[in-house]
Amino acid sequence: MTGVLPGPAGRIVLLVTSPRLPAGLLTAPAWDVVRGFPVLAGAESELATAVRAAGAEVTVTGTPVPDLLGTVASHGTAVWLAGPAGDEELARELGLRLARQPGLAELELMYGSWDPPGARLLDAVAVMDRLASPGGDPWKRAQTHASLAQYLLEECYEAYDAIAANDLVALREELGDVLLQVVLHARLAENLPEDERWSIDDVAGGLVAKMVRRNPHVFAGTEVGGIDEIIENWERIKRAEKPRASALDGVALSQPALALAAKILHRVDRSGLDLPPPKPPAGADETVRLGANLLETVARAQAAGLDAEAALRQATLDYAATVRAAEQDSVPPS
Repeated sequence: MTGVLPGPAGRIVLLVTSPRLPAGLLTAPAWDVVRGFPVLAGAESELATAVRAAGAEVTVTGTPVPDLLGTVASHGTAVWLAGPAGDEELARELGLRLARQPGLAELELMYGSWDPPGARLLDAVAVMDRLASPGGDPWKRAQTHASLAQYLLEECYEAYDAIAANDLVALREELGDVLLQVVLHARLAENLPEDERWSIDDVAGGLVAKMVRRNPHVFAGTEVGGIDEIIENWERIKRAEKPRASALDGVALSQPALALAAKILHRVDRSGLDLPPPKPPAGADETVRLGANLLETVARAQAAGLDAEAALRQATLDYAATVRAAEQDSVPPS
């Protein structure tokens, strides 16, 4: 007579959920198991409350492994509500136990909900809220939009440097620092008077609405013939949203001088004005003549499709490398 190995006595369902979604937002299979079998958890939680509200019982235990195995022995299936971190240590302990004694139960991992794309942004908002609230970080609580302005510029420049160096690992970190500034500014805005107050949701909501409005070829079925037409539609919609008295309205005047000159020349060219950069007046001092010559250089670069700011930056960096090399050459050998 051929012997048959006995199958598992039952199963333990490790139910993992996203801590960033509402506790009751579970998949249909997840609701089926919590309603159909005994549920255990390591602590009270919003998820435990939601499961109880749906008519299921949840037992909180400090001895999960023996209690789960005992529940399987008596009911066939036991469900474990994993904590926010997923309870990996418990899963490992159970896995080792069942590897040694496979007849006790099968261990099944079930995802009751998943983090949607961008879910970690909710963590960033929550952490910043704690830092900028009473009992948080005194430095952040003392900041204003004006006091933070320099840091926003610095972080953007550092992200630019990472792009220029083609360092994608550094870029990821620097974009995080830029995001920190955005989240902090938005959190500070929540402390403004009621008629001036806004939040990170207002920032994100405005961005979403703008992206939808300005991309009708994606969201409204508008047919386009190519990239040029997409840009033309974007600018047309932008003009309708923000009527301007001048072609130069909206230009960021605090940007570096060469970039500012290039932007203004671009706006003038796009507006159709035939207005070349002015020549320095007769008798102008050296500073005025230098400024006029630099502006003319930027105009020539623009006409040739070149970026004057990037060109000067690269030439300066090359010169800096030459300086460093000369310094090294001048150091006497030790």
